[in-house]
Amino acid sequence: MPIDNIWTAGGIVAWPLLGFSLLAVALIVERIVFWMRIKRKQRRVVKEALSLYQSDPYAAVRRLKQNADLPIARIFLEALELESPTTSEFRLALESATQAELPTLRRFNTLFQTIITASPLLGLLGTILGLIRAFASMELGNVGDANTAGVTGGISEALISTVMGLVVAIGTLLFANAFRGFYLRELALIQEYGGQLELLYRRLHEGGRTYASPR
Repeated sequence: MPIDNIWTAGGIVAWPLLGFSLLAVALIVERIVFWMRIKRKQRRVVKEALSLYQSDPYAAVRRLKQNADLPIARIFLEALELESPTTSEFRLALESATQAELPTLRRFNTLFQTIITASPLLGLLGTILGLIRAFASMELGNVGDANTAGVTGGISEALISTVMGLVVAIGTLLFANAFRGFYLRELALIQEYGGQLELLYRRLHEGGRTYASPR
């Protein structure tokens, strides 16, 4: 069946499923670009900043500001730009900044879940509507005179709408799970590098070295 006929054969539910599929593609592309940017730059920037911080905290802050588009850089800056914080205040700043960045890392999760949940239901609705159409084309007790076109059209609508709903849901689910894996790994890395930064700050603080954050 030509692709342009699939949407027609899928019945009325094909159009919201088409909208869901286009929305899912747009969200997936945005998330892929987001995670590729983070994976490409993050480790290098953070390791450079931690190395600089041991000898020159000001240089570390400048390096992080140059990469403020990275969530972990913004988290570190929230703590490093405090005016002579105690170790407890430093840790609290890291934790609160991490919480503030979580919505960015989990962005579009609700929309993904909505598409994953609603698409099969729309497909099921299309199945029911298609079967209703097929049965409506039959004349009980006179099957030989049934509207063949109506019956086959209803069955096609039922099958195609089911397939469309499952394809949209499964495709979106695969990418949503991949993004969830990226999020969990990112959270673990933030905690790991945040712990290293806090340890370095404790050593500087306990060693009597303090500095005022650059403005």
